[in-house]
Amino acid sequence: MRQVRTLGLLGTGVIGGGWAARALHFGIDVVAADVKPEMEAWIRGAVANAEPALARLTSAPLPPKGKLSFTTDLNAMAREVDFIQENIPEQLPLKQRVLAEVSRHAPADVVIASSTSGLMPSDLQKDMVAPERLLVGHPFNPVYLLPLVELVGGAKTSDATIEAARRFYTYIGMHALKVRKEIPGHLTDRLQEALWREILHMVNDGVATTGELDESIVYGPGLRWAAMGTNQIYHLAGGEAGMRHMLHQFGPCLKWPWTKLEAPELTEQLIDRMVEGTAEQAAGRSIRELERLRDDYLVAIQQVLRQFDIGAGKTLKALETRLYNEHAGKAPAIDADGPLRLVDTVVRPDWVDYNGHLTDSRYFQIYGDAVDVLLRRLGIDEAYRAAGHSPFTAETHVRYLAEVGPSESVHVTTQVLDVDAKRFRLFHRLYRTRDGVLASTCEQLWLHVDTRAGKVAPMPEAVLAPLSTIAARHAKLGRPDEAGRGIALSKG
Repeated sequence: MRQVRTLGLLGTGVIGGGWAARALHFGIDVVAADVKPEMEAWIRGAVANAEPALARLTSAPLPPKGKLSFTTDLNAMAREVDFIQENIPEQLPLKQRVLAEVSRHAPADVVIASSTSGLMPSDLQKDMVAPERLLVGHPFNPVYLLPLVELVGGAKTSDATIEAARRFYTYIGMHALKVRKEIPGHLTDRLQEALWREILHMVNDGVATTGELDESIVYGPGLRWAAMGTNQIYHLAGGEAGMRHMLHQFGPCLKWPWTKLEAPELTEQLIDRMVEGTAEQAAGRSIRELERLRDDYLVAIQQVLRQFDIGAGKTLKALETRLYNEHAGKAPAIDADGPLRLVDTVVRPDWVDYNGHLTDSRYFQIYGDAVDVLLRRLGIDEAYRAAGHSPFTAETHVRYLAEVGPSESVHVTTQVLDVDAKRFRLFHRLYRTRDGVLASTCEQLWLHVDTRAGKVAPMPEAVLAPLSTIAARHAKLGRPDEAGRGIALSKG
């Protein structure tokens, strides 16, 4: 299976738009194909709407954004892409016909994944050329923020196809969950469907409104589910004895008539109750407004979970680690004669203050990102810190020289001024990339610390030697005029 540089979308819509936004954000080109030409404007709008949330998801250095193109020729798309994600309506005969046709044009080493919510991959493989490259890659809305994708193979799906899909989805920041057996509805939709049936019954029976039922999730189990699934939560409910005690204690409840597996009839009265309830919950807010609210809290939740390396936060942390490592590998060689250009980034809308300019804390973040790249080049990584050593900032002096606004491209160069066994001094310059204007400088003193002893300690030779080499080369650049300056009010 080939390396994926271009993703083809077979059908657009909400799910296709989500796939496009995620892939483009992580540097994958996208060719969107839909028989309706008006869907080009729709998918471009969907990508633009997703960008503010994606921009806040991580501050890790990202590859250049992918390019989006659109065509109404499904077969032409199939001939020029490296991976196809199908998103056409959930009608089995339609999917079978289109997948069979497209498979005659896509090279045999191009994986074809279906976003189907519940159809069986074995059924989708009917009449396909090279059916072994077909699998289900079932995502969740919004695809650009929710990392889960269920991988389901059919009777003819090869192990190589599953592995190739796993690698691609992981690359664009997703958690690829392989489903052991193909089953209608896969895993998550079956669980959601059970909850959905109970909701319909309780609304139909007048037990609760849609808002009350949502509150019963939002303020209770929903908070737990963000990091731990039902099984792990119930394991905790059993106390020290865990799941065994929980099942013995609460198992008899399973025989009580608490739930109804069969869904109620969707009468007009029930439909009206569902529509009226959700309209009341929306409180006049449009779908786009609610989408932005949903995206904001999904970003915030994942960033919180990242601190604990659990759930979706674990997936985000793994993505960031890869991005930082890749960026460090592209940084200038440590024996370069000139200042090291360590960071190229774009000022995101939420990085600006009430004056419309890059806010103070984000300057520190950008300079910190530059240092992180340098440290990784020197071998100071997670393993190094786990062994009990890490550099700590002792002093920082930032000067602000020119305004930097939202969506402005900026880059940082770093000069190593001084090094001894326990300390090193850095001088950073932040430039507006479009015009080369020097926007800020930052001078820092770093101490090498034995974190277990809690005191400054000498750097190992493997770190000290290359850092000293950089300092010797950078000495030829001359000392910046701004280096060593303090803050004072002029008299007169």
